Amino acid sequence: MEAPQPPVALIAAEAPLRARQTGYPPPFAARVAGRSKRPLGDLFGLTNFGVNLTRLEPGAVSSIRHSHLLQDEFIYILRGNPVLVTDGGETELAPGMCAGFAKGTGDAHQLVNPGPDVVEFLEIGDRTPGDRVVYPDEDLAAVQDANGNWQYRRMDGSTY
Repeated sequence: MEAPQPPVALIAAEAPLRARQTGYPPPFAARVAGRSKRPLGDLFGLTNFGVNLTRLEPGAVSSIRHSHLLQDEFIYILRGNPVLVTDGGETELAPGMCAGFAKGTGDAHQLVNPGPDVVEFLEIGDRTPGDRVVYPDEDLAAVQDANGNWQYRRMDGSTY
């Protein structure tokens, strides 16, 4: 049987939502309630980088504040006015603005939607294997295994 062919094009807002809301362990998983992702890059069979159309309801956050050791990230704001939180402080963003997060800098980041409107943005990141993520505000770290799955641990290395 032949594998289905990826689409040539699609309407991003109509793409299927990511099946699993988050990989974060409890108690962190609840903190990204109000966030939804449409994994656009996967629909086209992209393997070197990922693209998500991400939506944040008022009061929602994009992630736990984090930094990557091996993977670069980039965001482009489509709708709404999120606040970018980095080690340097808070920056108000607006549609048409973008930000990038280079691997290995240690500068942790997240987007917060203070409301009252919905925020939508594109997030693009490479898929360098073996990445490690640090969450400096929490007792949380993540390591990517050989299959691309994230393993979450406490800072002392013990599992959740």
